[in-house]
Amino acid sequence: MVVSDFFELMYTVPVRRHLYNLPVRCVEYDVLFANKPVNHATLRTGPERNKVTLTDAILPTQQCAQRIKDSGWIIFLLVMAAIFWLYRLVKMFCSLLSSWEIRRFYIHALKIPSDELCNYSWQEVQSRLISLQREQPMCVHKKELTELDIYHRILRFKNYTVAMVNKSLLPVHFRLPLMGEVTFLSQGLKYNMELLFFWGPGSLFQNKWNLQPKYKRLGQRLELAQELSRTIVLLGLANLLLCPFILVWQILYAFFSYTEVIKREPGSLGARRWSLYGRLYLRHFNELTHELQARLSRGYKPATKYMNSFASPLLAIAAKNIGFFAGSILAVLIALTVYDEDVLTVQHILTAITVLGVVVTVARSFIPDEHMVWCPEQLLQCVLAHIHYMPDHWQGHAHKSETRDELAQLFQYKAVFILEEMLSPIITPFILIFSLRHKSLEIIDFFRNFSVEVVGVGDICSFAQMDIRRHGNPQWLSEGQTQASVYQQAENGKTELSLMHFAITNPHWQPPLESSVFIGHLKEKVQQDASNAPSAQQILCDAPIFSSILSNESGTAPDNLLASVLVHPVLTASGLPTRDRRFAQPTTTASAAASVLASLSGSQVSGRPPGMQTSSSLYYSDRTVLQESMSPSDPQLKSMSRSSLLASEFASAEMSLHAIYMHEVHQNQGTMQRPLGMWQAADLSPHQRLQAAVRSGSRSGYRSQRLGGWEEEEQLQEEEEPSPQQLQEEEEPSPQQAPSIGHSTSGSSS
Repeated sequence: MVVSDFFELMYTVPVRRHLYNLPVRCVEYDVLFANKPVNHATLRTGPERNKVTLTDAILPTQQCAQRIKDSGWIIFLLVMAAIFWLYRLVKMFCSLLSSWEIRRFYIHALKIPSDELCNYSWQEVQSRLISLQREQPMCVHKKELTELDIYHRILRFKNYTVAMVNKSLLPVHFRLPLMGEVTFLSQGLKYNMELLFFWGPGSLFQNKWNLQPKYKRLGQRLELAQELSRTIVLLGLANLLLCPFILVWQILYAFFSYTEVIKREPGSLGARRWSLYGRLYLRHFNELTHELQARLSRGYKPATKYMNSFASPLLAIAAKNIGFFAGSILAVLIALTVYDEDVLTVQHILTAITVLGVVVTVARSFIPDEHMVWCPEQLLQCVLAHIHYMPDHWQGHAHKSETRDELAQLFQYKAVFILEEMLSPIITPFILIFSLRHKSLEIIDFFRNFSVEVVGVGDICSFAQMDIRRHGNPQWLSEGQTQASVYQQAENGKTELSLMHFAITNPHWQPPLESSVFIGHLKEKVQQDASNAPSAQQILCDAPIFSSILSNESGTAPDNLLASVLVHPVLTASGLPTRDRRFAQPTTTASAAASVLASLSGSQVSGRPPGMQTSSSLYYSDRTVLQESMSPSDPQLKSMSRSSLLASEFASAEMSLHAIYMHEVHQNQGTMQRPLGMWQAADLSPHQRLQAAVRSGSRSGYRSQRLGGWEEEEQLQEEEEPSPQQLQEEEEPSPQQAPSIGHSTSGSSS
């Protein structure tokens, strides 16, 4: 991190230099463009031709300085660049001191050798922190720290932001003329919101761990809302005043950052990235940055394949013809250049070659692969397996452009990201003044109602406790276990999915009673659905076939596992024989996922008293069916099975199976049960419907495939490492508790 800051600091030096040289004040463009002889004091005579160098086109220092003094605009730009550079310098030194202190803590307190700092996993570091708390208490208010306590300290502000996005509290969705629904959340807008809520002057938090007491009281909500509204207006006006300066800097920064990349890889702007809004929308509560990045990286390829499956025939034809004409002219120019290099001395010939090369590259990106066959529904299910959140109304509509456009809000073009960041200085002030200001009362109510005080941790977002009773949603397998009102419920199954993700990621964590009951209920339902599904061996034995259908031949064992579960309903619904030459009965993705999940369970949960603590691992087995079902002669799999990397990959696959299963069950609640797999009966011919009905027989209990739940960086913000200051707070959080509309502000983080 420090090295990155150092090189970024050095990166701004060329920017300042170009601010000095690029304007017409210091460059003799007539010499640069060969419109007049070079400005040498004496010219060479003889048959040799004079060569023009860069120094010939740059004016002498005194003449350049005089031109700069005559231009107030250039002086202003240089001053702004110098101020920004000094700010980055101070920030780099602060980061250096913090990183050095963290390094000493890891070496001396956690006993991690300096040469092994980069090789320890987060789980190993976390276990050492918990052990250190028992031996030498860092937190004086608690005898022991749990995994959830550590996550709460690191992700305190991030959990608040994720919860506000989940409850649609932040104004990031807009309807524009001719453009329809758009989503806008830039780094600048996010920075201003964090400045308002968390760490800026006059923010809602009085320090890094406590909310100001006045925001916990119900009686002052209107006065506090008016105060926050005035603060937002002042911040918006400040952004509006600084808009010209920030805009100039953004343009220059983007120009010097991406010009070389565009020249080297013109198609890079057509690549996609997870948007800043997408990272917040798809993030679980209590999910660290590296965990989120790993999960979204796994979903990058299937999301790209799905987005690329929407090929326009007219656009492809146009791209082929444009590419042909541009390529023809480019071929002629290259041939002439090879024949005689003096062709390059012709004015603008090199520019023409460069532009034509860019046109050919861009045109090729719009031409689909004619040998690739895509299945949008299956690709969208594969995307769901990794991102874990998806709108209900996407089910059965993966082939529609509306679905693609909505996914594009989460998975945007890099060119769109650059454009948003460049326009952010202009748009951000208006969003603050005209949109965010009107939500002041809702924001005040949110922080009062959804803040709880945990001993030894401080004030945290109550959603981050993943309490099914307080924030569960009855439509997400928590019916009868939650007392939450609609206002208190997390949307899109965020509480339930976050709980499962945290339990799988931290297998030694002992969840509270309510969470244990929910996990036990889910395991019982998995076992129940698995009893009516094909065996896991039967599903996984055809992994190579399924991977081929999803164009994933080079996938790892966990990838092949997911591919098998996702495509098994398609094979069974089609009536084709499986690998063992038997005709399989129609099944669904939910039942296939349940069968594999049940095979991972170390013990049956039926008959276990409600509320009994589960084992240290949610699903585990020494003799896992995964390794039995894969090719036993695969040496790569055998070597990987002995590594912790494989365990992490299979944990990710396990969570993906839970996400698929929970979305399926959520979608099928209250709907008619159908024996078909991926396709609805209305999409089949009468003969196919008759065959499906005959094959289904007594298996009418299988459900149709559904997708699930949605109501509504690369500049990725790095999360702070757990520093010694965070882990050694001597001041106990304020005991004052706020009267809450939704729930009382008390609790623990066990």
